[in-house]
Amino acid sequence: QVQLVESGGGLVQAGGSLRLSCVASGIIFSINAMNWYRQAPGKQRELVARIFSAGNTNYADSVKGRFTISRDNAKNTVYLQMNSLKPEDTAVYYCHTFVGGSKAYWGQGTQVTVSP
Repeated sequence: QVQLVESGGGLVQAGGSLRLSCVASGIIFSINAMNWYRQAPGKQRELVARIFSAGNTNYADSVKGRFTISRDNAKNTVYLQMNSLKPEDTAVYYCHTFVGGSKAYWGQGTQVTVSP
């Protein structure tokens, strides 16, 4: 059974930092690309960052230079380091992966709130 469990969200002032973690189980973690998405109230879910099995990364333009995605294959964990947070980063953040190239799995989400 595939499970993705996020942690690390919370309330932070603008300019602050948070680090999100996602622990995966039930998959061969090292071969999977891992993604962080977010969804703000009234908005569509959007891709924030992706890290491939080889370690290369992609970022949404809105977070480039502020967020860093990384992975620890020994711990089956993907991280999202978020610096210089802005109120517009407020959202529920979700961990996501595809298994077998087609079946999508999502974590339960973790709330990030950035106050002005």
